[in-house]
Amino acid sequence: MRCFFCLVVTLLFSTNGMAGWLKKEADIMGTRIVVELYHQDPAVAQQGVQTVLAEMRRIDAAMSPFIDSSELSLVNREAAQQPVKISAELFRLLRRANRVSTLTHGAFDITFASVGYLYDYRRGIRPDDEQRARATTLVNYHQLQLNEVQQTVHFVKSGMRIDLGGIAKGYAVDRCMELLEQLDIHNALVRAGGDSRVSGERWGRPWSIGVRDPRDREGVVAVIPLVDVAVSTSGDYERFFERDGVRYHHIINPRTGDSARELQSATIIGSDATTTDALSTSVFVLGLQDGMKLINRLPGIDAILVDNHGALHYSNDLEPARNLHSGVNGPSPAVAP
Repeated sequence: MRCFFCLVVTLLFSTNGMAGWLKKEADIMGTRIVVELYHQDPAVAQQGVQTVLAEMRRIDAAMSPFIDSSELSLVNREAAQQPVKISAELFRLLRRANRVSTLTHGAFDITFASVGYLYDYRRGIRPDDEQRARATTLVNYHQLQLNEVQQTVHFVKSGMRIDLGGIAKGYAVDRCMELLEQLDIHNALVRAGGDSRVSGERWGRPWSIGVRDPRDREGVVAVIPLVDVAVSTSGDYERFFERDGVRYHHIINPRTGDSARELQSATIIGSDATTTDALSTSVFVLGLQDGMKLINRLPGIDAILVDNHGALHYSNDLEPARNLHSGVNGPSPAVAP
């Protein structure tokens, strides 16, 4: 059963126990990680939970731009001076990111970090117009050179940086689901912030996802059943500050170096979280019209967008089902397991 109405992945499930079911939360990759799964052997279930958390920590240690010893930090320090040989895993993810950049004509661009690092959302700091304009000249995925034979990455211009925040969490979710499958765990949820993937069912029923109002943390507009699907949401409400009535948030338009503001929330539904993660960022940057055009031509991908006035918009495949779960603002509804 496909998920048809997911605006942000606020997962709603009760915590009463059942033999074989385990749930664990932890703060990794700069976000909240949630794993919930079932196996009839409690030892295997416990192994599954620990495997997920260990894999999340491993990927964070390799791909975080905030950990000096990470492979990504090494690339940011040295790739402008000379080609840097990197692991096969990181090379594949950079190559995949570049393919999304090509697909979206640069709306998704991991070199956005060349200007993105100038923002500090906790302290309310943003670059001035001159700083932003200068840094934006360094944002161009074409200037990120990948050598297939040597397995190296090179920045064409000095001052360039990359950040995998728009794809790495989805990739981590997919990796964890692969590892759970290897452990013969087929009923599971793994979530990393706004990126989730589920397999099988939860206690004999579809997994339930609540649809959050982007302007009301406690507001839920629908509760949706889903099985064997990935869901990613990009929104302007997680890391932001406001100045003179303008909201500055972490989803940067690579062309302007400024926050994209045509949408409040973009949710993408598809078969794997790496894809949905990258596309949710892409569509948020593209905006309502161009974002929907992109989604409507991609097979097996669905989207629900909240525009900057708070109105909901659905991709073509979702239109027939949009009224099956009409939403209302208000307290989170109770969801039976």
